[in-house]
Amino acid sequence: MQYKGSIILSLTAVLCLTSCRNDMKEVQQFAQQTFPAQSITDALITQTESGVSQLTLEAPQIVMFNAPNERTVYPKGIFLKVHGSHDSLKATIQAGYAISIESKHLMEARDSVVVIDYSTGDTSYLQHIVWNTNKGIIYSNHPVRSVNGSRVTYGDGFLSDENFTDPQIVRQRGTIEWNDQ
Repeated sequence: MQYKGSIILSLTAVLCLTSCRNDMKEVQQFAQQTFPAQSITDALITQTESGVSQLTLEAPQIVMFNAPNERTVYPKGIFLKVHGSHDSLKATIQAGYAISIESKHLMEARDSVVVIDYSTGDTSYLQHIVWNTNKGIIYSNHPVRSVNGSRVTYGDGFLSDENFTDPQIVRQRGTIEWNDQ
């Protein structure tokens, strides 16, 4: 019985001595990784001014990171509603992925971006769009396809103020109209 106890004690001592080693490269690599400060699921955020809705943001997941690179990531996409007067819907932006970089005052959306302007009836399809909150503009330097009824317009970019007062397709390359008849 004493022989069995000394084997267990010896094995425990060997395990304790060998399990206390850390590779410094692994420790440094782990320390450099950034982990989320906060994570939110099924978010609905409304921005109001004097009690009137200006923007509504829906996101299945929001992940916020602090230093060294403060940012908010929307890894499962966003659905942004821009409200007009009397809570009417002025425009919507939908994307498969988005990121907000607070220090640069930028929000970028990418992956199947769809912008609908309800005042003109235009639906624009892009792969990437940027909202510069400092300048109050929404823009893209990537190809855009805009559809309005039987008219399709192609261009090399998109430009609008953040209230969608006068959205424009930059460097239009052509417009196609068709008749269903």
